[in-house]
Amino acid sequence: MNKTLGYFFLLVTVGILVGAGAFFQKRQKDISLPGTNAQYYKIVSLKIPDTLSFAGEPVPLDIFYVREALDRELSVNTYWHSSTLELIKKANRWLPMIDTILQNEGIPIDFRYMPLIESGFDNKVSPAGAVGFWQLLKGTAKEYGLEVNKQIDERYNVQKATNAACRYLKKSYEKFGNWTLVVASYNAGKKGILRLMKKQKCNTFYDLLVSDETSRYIYRMLAFKLIFENPKHYGFYISENEKYPVIPVHYLQLNNSIKNWADYAHKQNISYKLLKYFNPWLRTNYLKNSRKKAYRIAIPNSPFNLTDEKFN
Repeated sequence: MNKTLGYFFLLVTVGILVGAGAFFQKRQKDISLPGTNAQYYKIVSLKIPDTLSFAGEPVPLDIFYVREALDRELSVNTYWHSSTLELIKKANRWLPMIDTILQNEGIPIDFRYMPLIESGFDNKVSPAGAVGFWQLLKGTAKEYGLEVNKQIDERYNVQKATNAACRYLKKSYEKFGNWTLVVASYNAGKKGILRLMKKQKCNTFYDLLVSDETSRYIYRMLAFKLIFENPKHYGFYISENEKYPVIPVHYLQLNNSIKNWADYAHKQNISYKLLKYFNPWLRTNYLKNSRKKAYRIAIPNSPFNLTDEKFN
């Protein structure tokens, strides 16, 4: 390639780059984003409210370490965009049921954020063996009425696990008489919190020196309470049809054995995957059920079509 031709290609390339730069700069100016530009192009410190409560109990924001702990969790969960965005979408599917159970059981509605903190609305298993939305240990689950064995683990049943968690929370409140201490005891154990209270001669959570994990727990719940109650204020613009819908189901009564759940699913005109999605508490691909115990199997309503208007 001669020098003249080389200079020509160089000039053409520079021209293309300059033109492209001008185009994208103009496009950037033309793009209209919701909220203020400052919100999307600057990382700003978030305003802590003047007053705040949890389960009707005031949060002492005049104490510097309380205010700073809330500031930390509010910043973390506001700016961890992808995680909080997903949680807001998933909450639309699960909170209606959870809220109803909390209200029926007489548990303050602010506890709706506990399964969010515990599991992110996923049926997770912790390294310690805690399972489900509410992260219940096997012994605790059985103590509060759940069936847990090789074939059935009702910790994976969101409705039943929520009822069991409510029974635990009410029992804990009988002991502490304070919902904030109930939250701490859910994380650290009732005996652990009582031991710390006795050792430190203290009867309030905000004056109690606890582990970093237990300390952050209540502030994470408070941060999500603020974000969920006013998502746009924290930069989350999500339309209703972008949230995950509640999927209507009906229930079939079952009190016999099942040799193969895949065969059972196909008889209901659904896949094995769908059967396990709506009934994750079925832990094997069979059910012996020698005692003829009655179970309710959730089956998604037909047609299974999330684009249908009734889901939007």
